Amino acid sequence: MTRSLWKCYNLKIYKCSPEKSASFFSKVTYSWFSRIIILGYKKPLEREDLFELNESDSPYIVCPIFEKQWRKEVLRNQDRPNIEASFHKETHTRKPSLLSALWNTFKSSLIQVVLFKMFADILSFTSPIIMKKMIIFCEHSSDSGWTGYGYAVALFAVDFSQTLILQQYQRFSLLTSAKIKTAVTGLIYKKALLLSNVSHKKFSTGEIINLMSTDAQQLMDVTANLSILWSAPFQILMAIFLLWQELGPAVLAGVAVLLFVIPINVLVAIRVKKLKKNQTKNKDKQIKLLKEILHGIKILKLYAWEPAYKNKIIKIRDQELEFQKSATYLAVCSMLTLTCIPFLVSLATFGVYFSLDEGNILTATKAFTSMSLFNILRIPLFELPTVISAVVQTRISLCRLEDFLNSEELSPQNIERNYIGDHAIGFTNASFSWDKTGIPVLKDLNMKIPEGALVAIVGQVGSGKSSVLSAILGEMQKLTGVVQRKGSVAYVSQQAWIQNCILQENILFGSIMQKQFYERILEACALLPDLEQLPNGDQTEIGERGVNISGGQKQRVSLARAVYSGADIYLLDDPLSAVDVHVGKQLFEKVIGSSGLLKNKTRILVTHNLTLLPHMDLIVVMESGRVAQMGTYQELLSKTKNLNNFLQVFSEQEEGPALKQVSVINSRNILKDRILEQEDRTFKVGMSHFTFGWPWVWLIVATYLGRNLVSIGQNLWLSAWAKEAKHLNDFTEWKQIRSNKLNIYGLLGLIQGLFVCSGAYVLTRGSLTASRTLYAQLLSNVLHLPLQYFETNPIGQIINRFTKDMFIIDVRFHYYLRIWLNYTLDIVGTVLVIMGAFPLFIVGIIPLVLLYFTIQRYYIASSRQIRRLSGASRSPVISHFSETLLGVSTIRAFGHEQRFIQQNREVVNENLVCFYNNVISNRWLSVRLEFLGNLMLFFTALLAVLAGNSIDSAIVGLSISYALNITQSLNFWVRKACEIETNAVSIERVCEYEDMDKEAPWIMSRRPPLQWPNKGVVEFINFQARYRDDLGLALQDITFQTHGEEKIGIVGRTGAGKSTLSNSLFRIVERSGGKIIIDGIDITTIGLHDLRGRLNIIPQDPVLFSGTLQMNLDPLDKYSDGELWEVLELCHLKEFVQSLPKKLLHEISEGGENLSVGQRQLICLARALLRKTKILVLDEATASIDFETDNLVQNTIRKEFSDCTILTIAHRLHSIIDSDRVLVLDSGRIIEFGAPQHLIHQKGLFFRMITEAGMTKDLGTKDQLL
Repeated sequence: MTRSLWKCYNLKIYKCSPEKSASFFSKVTYSWFSRIIILGYKKPLEREDLFELNESDSPYIVCPIFEKQWRKEVLRNQDRPNIEASFHKETHTRKPSLLSALWNTFKSSLIQVVLFKMFADILSFTSPIIMKKMIIFCEHSSDSGWTGYGYAVALFAVDFSQTLILQQYQRFSLLTSAKIKTAVTGLIYKKALLLSNVSHKKFSTGEIINLMSTDAQQLMDVTANLSILWSAPFQILMAIFLLWQELGPAVLAGVAVLLFVIPINVLVAIRVKKLKKNQTKNKDKQIKLLKEILHGIKILKLYAWEPAYKNKIIKIRDQELEFQKSATYLAVCSMLTLTCIPFLVSLATFGVYFSLDEGNILTATKAFTSMSLFNILRIPLFELPTVISAVVQTRISLCRLEDFLNSEELSPQNIERNYIGDHAIGFTNASFSWDKTGIPVLKDLNMKIPEGALVAIVGQVGSGKSSVLSAILGEMQKLTGVVQRKGSVAYVSQQAWIQNCILQENILFGSIMQKQFYERILEACALLPDLEQLPNGDQTEIGERGVNISGGQKQRVSLARAVYSGADIYLLDDPLSAVDVHVGKQLFEKVIGSSGLLKNKTRILVTHNLTLLPHMDLIVVMESGRVAQMGTYQELLSKTKNLNNFLQVFSEQEEGPALKQVSVINSRNILKDRILEQEDRTFKVGMSHFTFGWPWVWLIVATYLGRNLVSIGQNLWLSAWAKEAKHLNDFTEWKQIRSNKLNIYGLLGLIQGLFVCSGAYVLTRGSLTASRTLYAQLLSNVLHLPLQYFETNPIGQIINRFTKDMFIIDVRFHYYLRIWLNYTLDIVGTVLVIMGAFPLFIVGIIPLVLLYFTIQRYYIASSRQIRRLSGASRSPVISHFSETLLGVSTIRAFGHEQRFIQQNREVVNENLVCFYNNVISNRWLSVRLEFLGNLMLFFTALLAVLAGNSIDSAIVGLSISYALNITQSLNFWVRKACEIETNAVSIERVCEYEDMDKEAPWIMSRRPPLQWPNKGVVEFINFQARYRDDLGLALQDITFQTHGEEKIGIVGRTGAGKSTLSNSLFRIVERSGGKIIIDGIDITTIGLHDLRGRLNIIPQDPVLFSGTLQMNLDPLDKYSDGELWEVLELCHLKEFVQSLPKKLLHEISEGGENLSVGQRQLICLARALLRKTKILVLDEATASIDFETDNLVQNTIRKEFSDCTILTIAHRLHSIIDSDRVLVLDSGRIIEFGAPQHLIHQKGLFFRMITEAGMTKDLGTKDQLL
C-alpha cells in the first residue's frame, strides 16, 4: 500500500532521480547531478527541477517500517513484566527503547556507513607513508627516476580514492541520519494525534514542536557523526603506531600530552553543554513570550503595553547572550587546544626523542612524516570530545522523546463507539474528569438522546456545557458509568479551527467535491456574500489561524465543513455566538433547525441563545457539572418554577450576538515570505549590515594573518632545522644547536596560540556586540509595525526572524567567518610556500585556479537556489504540525487522523527532496574540488621528482606536507564561502524590518495634560479612513460629537465600519482625511502611547498571556492586591478565584486555555475596571458569555463607568437600547444618529434591525425603551 502511494505521488509531478540508472563512474563522481548544477547556473531552480528521492529514502516507506519496529518494541516491553513476574517477586518495568527500534530499522545502513569510513581512514594513513618514500627518494638521487614518478602517481591515486570513498561515506551518513529524523518525526506526529488530556498538560504545544524541530534534529546531527566514536580512537592509535615507527618510545611523550589535553577538552565541552542547556531554557522562555506577544499584539497596542513587554524580552535576551558569551569563550579554549595539540605533541615528542639518545638527529624524513601524522591527529582529537558531548546531549533528547512516545494516550474505553441500539447517544451514571486522578468535571450523567433529535445544552459560564461534548467525543477520562455513541461525528468547536489552505479545501476537508451539495451548503451557511468580498472567492487562501477572515466567517466555514462531512451526529459548541442576528437566524433555519439541511441528523447544540429553546426536541440544563434539568421546553417550564425564573430573565432578550465586522482588510492576500524567496541576496549586502566597526575589522584580520604567518614560520623553521642537521659533520655540533632550535620552535608555537586566542576573542566580542544591537533593533522595529502587518503576515515568519535568523547571527555567522578566514589564509600560504620551493608550480596552478573558480561559480549559483528551496520547505513542516496540534480535537472527531498523517509525510517528503539535492550538490562539489587538490599534490610531487638533486629533501617534505593539506582546505573554503553568503541573508532579513512602514511615534514632543481627557468629549470631523492606499474608504465623511459622560451605541450590519471606527479612535487605522478631536486635542498631534494610555477598551477577543492571573490583570504592577480583589468582585469572578489553590497566583496556561472563553472575557473586563479612564470603548465585549452573566456585566459597566463616555459596538441589541444615542453605520457612512426611541419611530435601518432581532413586540412602549 505505502509503495503504491509513493509511486503515485512520484509520478504525479516530479521526475525520478537518475542515480540508479547512472554508470559506476557517474555514481562515484556524482556526474549524474551535473545537469542540476548547470540548470541552476542558467536560471533560478524551482521545486520541479529537483530530483526526487530514491524510493527507499522516502517517508512513505521509512515511516511505516519504523512504526512497525516501534510497535514490536512496545509489545516486547509490555510482555516483559509478565515474563519476569513468573520468575521474580519484584518486577522493574522498562520503557520501550527508541534506540533499539532505530537500530532494528536502520542497522544495515549504519553498517554500510561504518565500512566506508573504515576504508577512508585506512587510506588517509597511506599518504604520509608514500610521502616518506618520496623524501627518501629525493635524498638518494641514485634511485631510478621511474620510482619517483611511481610514488607521485601512487600519491595521487591514493588521495583520489580516499576522496571518492569519503564522499560516499558522507552521502550515506547524511541520508541515513535524515531517514532517522524522518522516522522519529513521523512517530511524534502520529503520537500527537493520540495524546490524552493528561499528556497534553504535560507536553505543551511548544514542547511537542520542540521535540520535532530540536530533539529529532539533535538525533539526526549525532547520527551523521556517530562513526567518529570509533573512527577517532582508531585514527589516534594508527597515528601513534606509525609515529612509533619513526620516533620510537619518544612518541609516548606525545601520548602523555594527549592524555593531559583531551580531558581538558572534555571538561570544556561538558561546561559548554551546561551553558547551552541554560541558554536553551532562556530561549524557550523568550520565544514563548514572543509568540504570545505577537498573537496578542492588538491588546498590547490598545493598552500601550509594548515598552513593558519589550523590556521583559530584552531582559531574557541579555541573559541568553551572557550564556552565549561564556560558551563562546570556552569554545576559544577548546580551539586553542586544537591548534596547539599538534605543536605540543611534536614539541614533547621531539624533546624526548633527543634526550633518549644523543645520536638521534631530526631528519627531513622523520620531521615531515611525523608532522603529517600529527596533522592527521588534530581532527579526531578535536572531534572526539565534541561528539562525546553531543552523544550525552542526545541521550537527554532520547529520554525526552521516549517520555513523549510512552506518554498516556486517549483510552478507547472512554466511549463505546460501535453501539447498536435505539438511541444515538447514551450516558448511564457517567462521571468524567480531564485526568484519571482529577476532580470530576461532569458527575452522574444520565441521559438518552434519540436519533434525529435536536438537543440544546444550556447553563451558565463554567457549568460544563462544552465538557459534555468533549465526553461524547471521547476526549475526557471516564471515571465511572457507560457512554454509548452510534454513528459518525462532526464537530464545530467554540473557537473555530481553520486550516492554512484555500477556503474550499477547508470546507471539503478531504471529501470529494459534490458541486450541487457544496453550493447548497454555501448558501445555507450564508457564505455566498463573503465569497463575493474575498479576492478569489472560495479559492482564496486562508492564512494561519484564519487571520484574513473574521470570527463570524471562521465559525460559518467550520459549520459548513461539518455539514459537508455528512456525519450521523453533529456536536455544535455555540457556533451562533460569533454571528450577526439575521445570519444566526438563517443558520438555524437553513442548517440546524427542523427544516434545515441537518433536519434528519442528531444535533447537539451548546448555546446561550435561549430564544431557540422552544424549537428544541430536548433541552439539557447544566449546573456545576451535573444535569440540573432535562426535557422538552414545555415540560421544563411546567416542571420547575426555578427554571421558569431562569428563562424569564431573558424573555426580553434578542436572538443572538452580532458578527464581528468584516472590513475590507479581509480582501487582502496573505503576504508570502518575500524575504525568504528572493534569491539575489549577496554576501556584500548582508555584510553591509553586519558592521563591527573598522577598528574591529582590522584587528580581526591582523590577528588571523599573524597566526598564519607564525604557522608558516614554524614549519619553515622545522624545514631549515632538518636541512641544517643533514649537513652537520659531527654530533657535537648537533648537540649544541638542537636546544636552541627546539626552544625557538616552542616559542613560535606559543606565539601562534596567542594569536589564535586573540583572533577568536576579538571576533566573538565584535559579533556578540553586533548581535545584541541587531536583536534590539529587530524587536523595536517589529513592535512599531502597524497592526495591519500582523493581520496579513504569518506570525511564524516573524518568529523565524527571532529564532532561526538570530541563531545564525549569534552562533553560525561569525563561526563560518572565522573558519573561512582561516582557510583563505591557509590556501594563500600553501600556494606561496610551494611556489617558493618550485617556481614552476605557477604554470600548473593558473589553469587549476581558473577551473576552481569556474566550479565555484556554478556550485554557488545552484547551491543558493537549493538552499532557498530547502528553507522554504522547512516552514510547512512546522506550520502543518502546529496547525494539527491546534485542531487535534476536530481531526479526531472527524476521524481524519490517517489523512493528516499522510499530509505530514507529504510536507516532510518535500523537505527531504531539497535536503537530498543539497547533500548531493555538496558531494558533487567536494569530489571536484578535492580532485583539483589531488592534482596540485600530484603536480608538487612531480616537480620534486623532476628537480632531483637540485632541491633539498627538507623542502620537498615541507612542500608535499602542505600540498596534502590543501585538498581539504579548498573544499572547506568554497563551502564556508557559500555558508557565509547564505547566512548573510539572515542579517538582511532582520534588517529589512528597518525599512518597513511604521506606526506614528509612541511619544511626541507635544504631550497632553496629565488629567486629559477630563470631560470625555469625542468629535469626528469629516473623518475618512482606509486600510491601505490601494483600497477604498472604509469610513467616509464621519461627522458627529459626543457629550461628556454620554453613552453611545454603535450599530450596523456586517462590514458597516463599526470596528474601523473604534480602531480609528485608537489610531490603529490612521486617517485618510478629516480629524478626531478628544477634549480639544487633535489625536494626530500627540504620541500613540499618550493617546492609547488615556483611553480604555474591552475588546471582543479575550487575549490572556501565560503567567499568573495577577500578571494578566496588572502586567505593569501598578495596583495593590486589594484593588485586584475589588475588580474581580465587580466582574463576578471573586468566588471563582478564591476557589483556586493559588488564588491570584493561579497559573494561566498558554492563551488562557485552562479558563472558559467567558471567564477570559470577564478578566478583560477586570483589566478595564482597573484602568478606569474617561472614555471606554466596548467592542462586542460580551459575545462569549451567557445572558445572565451579560446582564450582570452590563449593570457593572453602567455603575462603575457612569461618569465616563462609553462607545458600545453592538453585539446584542439589548445592550445599547438604553443608550443616550445610537449611531447607525452602513457602508462606512453614518445613516442615522439619535436617541433609540426616536430612531425606532423613524422606522429606518435601526428599526429594521430591531424587527429582525424580534425585539419590537417586547419593546413596544417608550418606557421599555428608556
